[in-house]
Amino acid sequence: MPPTTRTARSSPPAGRQAAGRQAAGAATNDQLLAFYRQMVLVRRFEERAARAYTEAKVGGYCHLNLGEEATVAGLMAAVRAEDYVFTNYREHGYAIARGIGPRRVMAELYGRVDGVSRGWGGSMHMFDIASRFMGGYGIVGGQVPLATGAALAIDYRGGAEAVVCLMGDGTTNIGAFHESLNIAALWGLPIVYVVINNGLGMGTSVERSSAEPELHKRAASYRMASARVDGNDPAAVYEAAQVALASAREGRPYLLETVSGRLKGHSVVDPARYRSREEAEALKAADPVAAYAVRLHEQGLLTDELIARIDTEATTEVAAAAEFADASPHPDVSTLFDYTYATPVPNDSRRLPGDALFPPPPRPNVAELVQMPA
Repeated sequence: MPPTTRTARSSPPAGRQAAGRQAAGAATNDQLLAFYRQMVLVRRFEERAARAYTEAKVGGYCHLNLGEEATVAGLMAAVRAEDYVFTNYREHGYAIARGIGPRRVMAELYGRVDGVSRGWGGSMHMFDIASRFMGGYGIVGGQVPLATGAALAIDYRGGAEAVVCLMGDGTTNIGAFHESLNIAALWGLPIVYVVINNGLGMGTSVERSSAEPELHKRAASYRMASARVDGNDPAAVYEAAQVALASAREGRPYLLETVSGRLKGHSVVDPARYRSREEAEALKAADPVAAYAVRLHEQGLLTDELIARIDTEATTEVAAAAEFADASPHPDVSTLFDYTYATPVPNDSRRLPGDALFPPPPRPNVAELVQMPA
């Protein structure tokens, strides 16, 4: 007889059953317009962030969501306020869509105290417990085990929340990805793993790095449901994300792959010379923001005047965010270690760069040395 373990549970807690039974629905016309507004805002924000980087107002690494705006808008619209979101380091758009706001995100990029992580996280490490935005992670795949652990905590409490764990295509090749999916499937955890497949892990194509380039199919190894969706269509992403989240809430984890292009290099400083001119031109021609505007225009939901107004509003909001960030003070160096641990830890080091590792030895009194006999 097999041992009695948590894996023997046949159904999720009642709260999760009820939450998961809400049917997924197509986006309304108002939602389609909201997607477009969100996409334009993220586009203008990321363009301003790139400019700020060249002006030396943003330090460290900076990775942009340019080309990923449709996935940002559709996915985050499906996530509920009580759900938890874990991301990798390409996170600005998701933070904005989660409700953190362009001002706090921009201030964080500038390393200022009014930033979402009080200026100490920068582009890659935003965290906001109030919106349950559980951070960006600079280590590839570092967020995946942590997100799985959060789902385990929800399961223990019998909660109705779900976890959304974002990652790039390169993450699917690391051990933690497979270990996390395996344990999530074994234990029926309420989590959706979302692979943002932009075709490149830094400068290496998915086809050259993955024997199975349709990454959602990896879920089959763990008898986990999965789907692949057009990441340039926010409505398609929204509908697929609803299905995935409903499954997760019923104790069936899910792997969702969204496919979109990356309009620029891996980071702001990457010139993307591994791309041919033809590839770059094809990506530009498939710009999801412009393409979605054309689509809504043809459907009668957008007019030329409304397109111009939305763009002006987004540009104005982003300019205000940059002014806000510029006016925010730098954090005091004394707060550098305040957020290292959630609770006090004995003997944690607070040594600053340049500080001696050990206290200096006592120095003899010069006067006494002069008076010593030969």
